[in-house]
Amino acid sequence: MMACLLEAPLRISVLSEVTATSRHYVDRLFDPDPQNVLQGVIDMKNAVIGNNKQKANLIVLGAVPRLLYLLQQSSSSLELRTECAVVLGSLAMGTENNIKSLVDCHIIPALLQGLLCSDLIFIEACLRCLRTVFISPVTPVQLLYTDPTVIPHLMSLLSRSRHTKEYITQIFAHCCKTPEHQTVLFNHSAIQNIAPLLISPSDKVRMQALKCFSVLAYENTQVSMTLVNVLVDGEQLSQVFVRMMQRDKPIEMQLTAAKCLTYMCRAGAIRTDDNCIILKTLPCLVRMCSKERLLEERVEGAETLAYLMEPDVELQRIASFTDHLVSMLADYFKYPSSVSAITDIKRLDHDLKHAHELRQAAFKLYASLGSNDEDIRKKITETENMMDRIVSGLSESSIKVRLAAVRCLHSLSRSVQQLRTSFHDHAVWKPLMKLLQNAPDEVLVMASSTLCNLLLEFSPSKEPILDSGVIELLCSLTQSDSPALRVNGIWALMNMAFQADQKVKVEIVRALGTEQLFRLLSDPDTNVLMKTLGLLRNLLSTRPHIDQIMSSHGKQIMQAVTLILEGEHSIEVKEQTLCILANIADGNTAKELIMTNDDMLQKIKYYMGHSNVKLQLAATFCISNLIWNEEDDSP
Repeated sequence: MMACLLEAPLRISVLSEVTATSRHYVDRLFDPDPQNVLQGVIDMKNAVIGNNKQKANLIVLGAVPRLLYLLQQSSSSLELRTECAVVLGSLAMGTENNIKSLVDCHIIPALLQGLLCSDLIFIEACLRCLRTVFISPVTPVQLLYTDPTVIPHLMSLLSRSRHTKEYITQIFAHCCKTPEHQTVLFNHSAIQNIAPLLISPSDKVRMQALKCFSVLAYENTQVSMTLVNVLVDGEQLSQVFVRMMQRDKPIEMQLTAAKCLTYMCRAGAIRTDDNCIILKTLPCLVRMCSKERLLEERVEGAETLAYLMEPDVELQRIASFTDHLVSMLADYFKYPSSVSAITDIKRLDHDLKHAHELRQAAFKLYASLGSNDEDIRKKITETENMMDRIVSGLSESSIKVRLAAVRCLHSLSRSVQQLRTSFHDHAVWKPLMKLLQNAPDEVLVMASSTLCNLLLEFSPSKEPILDSGVIELLCSLTQSDSPALRVNGIWALMNMAFQADQKVKVEIVRALGTEQLFRLLSDPDTNVLMKTLGLLRNLLSTRPHIDQIMSSHGKQIMQAVTLILEGEHSIEVKEQTLCILANIADGNTAKELIMTNDDMLQKIKYYMGHSNVKLQLAATFCISNLIWNEEDDSP
């Protein structure tokens, strides 16, 4: 205990000592003799290399503003300006706090200004420091785009030397984060300027150029369509990427080249059945998922593969048969570290901390694999403990894992067979319901979509879910600001009302409230309107139910039907509305509401003569139900 008490004062005295030794470095920057200043900067450079404490002290003592002042002074010698840039670059290599301090001292505009100098050695020193500052997560990338002359000037410096190529492409690769950034770089001929660097003799230059293309092409049709037609030394760019995916190339290169081709394919520039996708890109990404690879390679490989095949069932089938991918992904839940990395204790520690990223990537890839094909879904659910893993994924602390697990569950819930078997055996609905309490919107959308499938009439989970008080929850979703949540809330209620007992239907109407029901019937989102009409149609089925609901809410329902039939709505909406009317016409007492409403009879007559066959049929269906009973009014 005593030792702990002594600790604090000791520390302070040590710190002041260190600060004192650092102070003379800073003092020398103010020496009137330029030669002494230069020597001071050189000594400072040697003192800070690999010494984070020294870096922090010099920053605290105010070295940065003085170094920047000397860097920008036209009276400073070129050698001094260059040495200042080198020291600043070294300070930037320290901690994130160092970078924050440098950015706050306006280092970026000062260095960008320095690039206007004609001396190559000085330009390279400025670029090296800029590169280090920009690749830090704490630097706002927008600072690269503030002055519109910067990007074209960087493009003009690009081919000056191996170093300018490497640093500038690295800056672009890190600072291209939005569609606007992509457009700025594209408009300043980034593609034409960077393409020749893909065959540079320098590995580093090739790698950074490749990274540039992956961030430029991501979800960008304009860039992707342009890339397809680019030739590098007479060879198509896509073929250059294919060569970079060969097994003898560095893993990072293989992976990044595969990302470029994936993004071009998703943007519609390369067909999904092209050989460079089926025979090269897909197998390369599957290779990245093997347990020999490092954690981040496995994560990136799986996420990229999931993205590549998301919209294409044929690619999903091919992937599911490649290298036992489905069982290979099961290892994502077991081994956070590759076999070779286990000898490295630091690596092992890092991987254990990041193991959740592997689980997230595996869930994403399973979701993508199983989104269409019944056989693949069966394969996934039969993989060891898969359903248990998904269930525990739904309650993990990481929001990203929860989202990926529920995406996976949603993908599997599209299968009638899975709903009847594994979903029921594992009582998946319980953790799902728990997830629906106070989750963020993106999780809610996925979870409520899955719930819609669990509430289908043939799903054995429907009964227990009904008993768990789900109706209130779904009714609250229909009041959300998000159209996707309103659709899912009403859709789930629609599924629930299908062939349901009177008790359930009455409960839905009570919980939703007629006011909310009619608000949804005038929702600006067509999907919400269609699902609400579907709910109404399901509520108004079987005669006793129709008569009971119409006796309490008939006036309002007829009013809503009138408004929709008179409004500017699509054929589908009007057809659904006429089907509701046909259901009302099937009631015993309910049909009176139509028979005594001359305006409504005229509308039905009008739709019987409509040019659209669907509407004609629906209107005829109404009439046939009205005249079904041999009653006095029917003629």
